[in-house]
Amino acid sequence: MNSRYILGLALAITGFGFAPVAAAQDRIQLDSEVEVERTKSEGGQTKVDYLPPVGVVPGDRLRFTTGYDNRGSTAAENFVVTNPLPEAVALAKNEDAFVVSVDQGQTFGTLAELQIKETTGEYRAAELTDVTHIRWTLERVAPGETGTLTYFGIVR
Repeated sequence: MNSRYILGLALAITGFGFAPVAAAQDRIQLDSEVEVERTKSEGGQTKVDYLPPVGVVPGDRLRFTTGYDNRGSTAAENFVVTNPLPEAVALAKNEDAFVVSVDQGQTFGTLAELQIKETTGEYRAAELTDVTHIRWTLERVAPGETGTLTYFGIVR
């Protein structure tokens, strides 16, 4: 694999597509981070590190994290955070903590509920590789409350 492809993929992952979208509530500040998972053995034990995504290649596992911070004086109710998946990344596993979209964020549901319409007109069950967006709904974010939302992806 050439280094230009790897650099382009790293730039796509860090710059494109990882801009969390939140409900219109100015008091909540969001920040995002992407890291590549690196596993190594030390003294007979396996250690997992999360590092900046430099030099990623197909098959690398990525951790996407969105932090939230309610800097306002009132609680945010039913606060929605939506993360688009970069095209170069497939969702690594299905989580109960979020719902997904397979149609560019037009509709959301559990992966088991969603279907893909094939070019033949037939439908098939949606798969992890079909996911385009992930969405969390936080029931209540109190003033001063902070937290993180995380999902994992695999570089295509």
